Amino acid sequence: MTINNSLNALESLRAEVIELLDQLPTLKHSKWIGQALATLVRIAGTEVERLDWKILSAALQDMEQGFQIFYPYRHVRKVTIFGSARISPDTPEYRMAVDFARSVVEQGYMVMTGAGGGIMQAGNEGAGAEKSFGLNIKLPFEQEANPFIEGDPKLFHFKYFFTRKLFLLKESDAIALFPGGFGTQDEAFECMTLSQTGKFGPMPVVLIDRRGGNYWEAWNAYIKEHLLERGLISPEDPNLYTITDRLDVAMEAINSFYRVYHSSRYVDDRFVIRLNCDLSDAAIEGLNEQFSDILVKGRIEKSQALPQEAGDETFDLPRLVLYFNQRDLGRLYQLIAAINQLGKSSYESEHPERK
Repeated sequence: MTINNSLNALESLRAEVIELLDQLPTLKHSKWIGQALATLVRIAGTEVERLDWKILSAALQDMEQGFQIFYPYRHVRKVTIFGSARISPDTPEYRMAVDFARSVVEQGYMVMTGAGGGIMQAGNEGAGAEKSFGLNIKLPFEQEANPFIEGDPKLFHFKYFFTRKLFLLKESDAIALFPGGFGTQDEAFECMTLSQTGKFGPMPVVLIDRRGGNYWEAWNAYIKEHLLERGLISPEDPNLYTITDRLDVAMEAINSFYRVYHSSRYVDDRFVIRLNCDLSDAAIEGLNEQFSDILVKGRIEKSQALPQEAGDETFDLPRLVLYFNQRDLGRLYQLIAAINQLGKSSYESEHPERK
């Protein structure tokens, strides 16, 4: 590229940035757009390596395609299926994963997998391409997408594992883990770590094995002996997951999680739980008696949307507001389970797959 061409490209870029900045006050989410642009400008003004810019650029491209592909499906709950790529189609684990994915779709959810073989292929097979997403990873030896998602517009390829996993978790409303190797174990422990620290969820995590299998039971025995009994995790932390070898139990763990509970977020230092239906005053009193230990101060109180939530798509949903200690996440999952046992039947509670 000649010097003149370089200068022209630079001037064109500068004009586009100036035009964007002029539009910024009227753009939706202008606050976050401005922060992102300011971050890029600050990085550009510092000494960073060429490799750093390549990583940043490729990561942004990964996220760009993820945002665009998932946006039309943002109101449909999705279940991510993890498991070994080495499990062959003639195994009970594979058939279990196919049947699970089929049940998930019949309940109105969509399925996400890593698009590879084994359990990932079983997930896409059971769900069908129309109800599937495939989040593949570009590898030097090229991981091919499985035939049940290949060619579908909801199959996309990530350069980095971390951006791929970001979307497998960010877009998910439930996690199902089948037996697998190092990768599956990594995904299981990362889900637990992020749940335990409040960086992920709350959402149901189900560990599924073939009928009579002991893969996850043996894993759980290790957790109890080496982590729980030594005080390395809290006694309530096993509430973060469900272990089963039955599809009906797995589906109930997912459906029941969203029966009354809809979603949650923090507004300043208050934890806001959105509900599919209102709860009685007596029910709230019972929750306060049972879960006062997880409150920093005050009580669990009924509320409408807070002023800071103006414009939120869940604005009309009833809420519970509490000062959660942000430490006892296992107890928080117990609170959600208690909430889901309360409340009257409603259209939303009959369709937990919609958000």
